[in-house]
Amino acid sequence: MRRIEIDGIPAMVGPTTGPMHAGLAFRVGQADETLARRGITHLVEHLALHTFGVADHHYNGTTTPEFTYFHTQGTADEIAAFLAGVCRSLRDLPMHRLDVEKELLRTERNGRQGGLGDSMALWRHGARDYGLTGYPEWGLPAIGPEELRAWVATYFTRGNAALWIAADDVPAGLTLDLPDGPSRPAPRPSSALPRTPAWFPGSSGTVVWDAVVPRQPASGVFTAVLERSLMRSLRQEQGLSYSVNTDYDPRTDGTALITAAADSLPEKRGAVLGGFLDVLAALRFGQVDEKDVATVIGHRVDELSQAEERGGRLPGQALNLVSGRPVEALEQILAEIRAVTPERLTEIAGQAWSTGLLMTPGGRSADWAGLAAAPTGSHAAVQGHAHPSLESKGARLVVGNDGVSIIEDTDVATVRFDQVSAMLAWPDGGRFLIGADGITLRVEPTLYGGSAAAIPHLDARVPAAARVNQPPRSPDNLPRPEPQAQAKARTGRSTGPIIMLAVFIPLMLVSCLLGSVSLITMNDPDPDVRSGSVFLLIFGLALTVGFGFGIVAAIRRLRAARQARRS
Repeated sequence: MRRIEIDGIPAMVGPTTGPMHAGLAFRVGQADETLARRGITHLVEHLALHTFGVADHHYNGTTTPEFTYFHTQGTADEIAAFLAGVCRSLRDLPMHRLDVEKELLRTERNGRQGGLGDSMALWRHGARDYGLTGYPEWGLPAIGPEELRAWVATYFTRGNAALWIAADDVPAGLTLDLPDGPSRPAPRPSSALPRTPAWFPGSSGTVVWDAVVPRQPASGVFTAVLERSLMRSLRQEQGLSYSVNTDYDPRTDGTALITAAADSLPEKRGAVLGGFLDVLAALRFGQVDEKDVATVIGHRVDELSQAEERGGRLPGQALNLVSGRPVEALEQILAEIRAVTPERLTEIAGQAWSTGLLMTPGGRSADWAGLAAAPTGSHAAVQGHAHPSLESKGARLVVGNDGVSIIEDTDVATVRFDQVSAMLAWPDGGRFLIGADGITLRVEPTLYGGSAAAIPHLDARVPAAARVNQPPRSPDNLPRPEPQAQAKARTGRSTGPIIMLAVFIPLMLVSCLLGSVSLITMNDPDPDVRSGSVFLLIFGLALTVGFGFGIVAAIRRLRAARQARRS
């Protein structure tokens, strides 16, 4: 491999034993977006490739959390034409295709199953940066031509690009006409986890675990050793899992994300969870099989050597260039891999455990393993006007100046206005808010008494950039409280105050009677009787005041119940 420059863009060029291939990479991806504009990078990728139509040679585009790249395989002339064509398209996107490409992206999303990694990203990072991969491309409807042009001008520039070419030489006449612009560093990964290691309950039968480790060859070796250990324990020895796999995903900030997963049958979920954690513990406490280490090192050396011959390492080195990381010589990487020891893998296992996040199968708990439960709610509710639920007794929606909360028993979900990642808005007043920490709440005027009047206030407080307008909903699709639940909630709101009145009014009359008796005996000649009368008078007055407050509170609750009925 050798590093050169073409039209001011750094490039990696190297020979290949296979077909000639090349790619143009940009340091922009899903992690750079906001949830309210989720999908804008993918949309740019689709629009830039539209002009090529059905070509005789292979080409495609890819959008990842940190990168977007366009790659192709073919003859020198085909590759030169493709790369130049991508640059032309980026300078002048075919905006007449905007609505069509949006529909294609919706169709693509509908046909793609959400991966287990999507859930992990959401729980680890929330609704921002690297957590956005866990969400649909909700921002597509709100994206217009001007936003697309601004996005391209910011990220798809000469200073934020790199090229790779797997060939003996650069294709003749290759030009890359991109606008000038600086390099763009990747965002720093956020965290929605107050503590790690942590766990959350999954709905499937798969155990998934991920961890953040230093980006280095030893971490890649550990990932492969972990897979072999899990496979041997869960599949070969215990027959608990059929599919066991791991993945190693390097990031530009010098870290890497390790992910491991194992499936299970419903009746074996507990055993798989326990066996999975046993393997992690064994590696953490030094039970690393030396044969596994030697085997993995041998495989890695062979894979990298063969990739070098095919030009398979070129894309990764181009991504290093565009992200400001050093180009890695094969000899240096192989030396570092061969130097990995079981002791070093034990250290990495400990680091991985300390940053780990576990998705348990079938909603099981993992508190017993010393892991902290990932938060599923908020610490506190906002102060504001409360709107009673028409479905659930005691539940309420609170809309304040700082945010919105939904409270039900001891559960609280709060999204503060300055932390809204996105708000989906329907013309009928329905609102769906997603906070930066991943907490969500749905505001439906049909489900909370009197809440329709609060929607204008809510809309005014949410930043305009976070709003994503949705198409109208059919009246038949509007959420409605279940008739029985609604009646139960209304009855519950009325029954309590009525019982309070039935109890407090007679008791207040009795306390008044005590006070009257004490007044009659105040002039008794016996000092002891007069002293007792004073005590009775004070006691009766205190009871009368207390029961009076109770009666006023009951009347207010009855009025609120009547207001809910009118709503």
